[in-house]
Amino acid sequence: MMGSSRYGGREARLLEVLATGPMATVQDLGRPGRGDLGVGRSGAADRGAFRLANRLLANPEGAAALEVTLGGLKVRAHGDLLVALAGASCPATVTDAAGRTWGIGHQAVERLPDGATLRLGVPSHGLRTYVAVRGGLDVPEVLGSRATDIMAGLGPDRPAPGSLLPVGPPPKGFPTVDVAPVRDPHPVEPVLGILPGPRDDWFSPEALKTLCAEPYEVTVDSNRVGMRLRGPRLERAREGELPPEGMVPGALQVPPSGQPTLFLADHPVTGGYPVIAVVCTRDVDRAAQTRPGQRIRFRLRRA
Repeated sequence: MMGSSRYGGREARLLEVLATGPMATVQDLGRPGRGDLGVGRSGAADRGAFRLANRLLANPEGAAALEVTLGGLKVRAHGDLLVALAGASCPATVTDAAGRTWGIGHQAVERLPDGATLRLGVPSHGLRTYVAVRGGLDVPEVLGSRATDIMAGLGPDRPAPGSLLPVGPPPKGFPTVDVAPVRDPHPVEPVLGILPGPRDDWFSPEALKTLCAEPYEVTVDSNRVGMRLRGPRLERAREGELPPEGMVPGALQVPPSGQPTLFLADHPVTGGYPVIAVVCTRDVDRAAQTRPGQRIRFRLRRA
């Protein structure tokens, strides 16, 4: 039987990875508070969707799950599992050991029977889909986290075909809802709120107005580290570069080209280019769901 797999000398529940699509990583809520070691937080790029998937299963919000970029994931259950999908909505089907296939929804609790295969198609909107399992993925921790930081090279290896991902023991609590409604999570042209600074004084007086006046396109040179944007040039008022300063998710760093980079989950701990503004925390999740070729707008907010 599929459920007779053993891991560490005990009966185990596992996810066997059959295909990953463009990229799949194991993520949790990251490694906060380790900047003095040169280690960034990392963790899920869309933290709201990640938390929702875990809450649906009565997991702790930080239980490790799969972050899947542009679909293409295929996994097989070893043991009966409960799963929840959140984030970018994509076609999702389950095929059981007898060959019967059915579709499953997002933001919902779904059963993945022993021996069944879960397949994710390409999302129609959004970029990253989260696959949470009741009990969480019980891969080894690195510096207190199971998150894969692609920039620092920390955390578990990226899953590959043949990877076996152990599932932890289920929590004591039980899911209390079947489906969680989500309102328009992935607009065609998202508007991201920004706060000015900390180095807006390094730019011309018109630079912040320029940043908010026209949309910026997300380029193909984008990943979990950050999004390179293409749009109106942001003019500098001061030359030279800064000593390295701490960076945060949502920082809009501007190199000499005048084209901003929006930092995401795996951003560097420090940077030497001035940061003209920072995207509000609640909108960083929305930024993480935008695709190359999409356009985004910025709206200035005052603290």
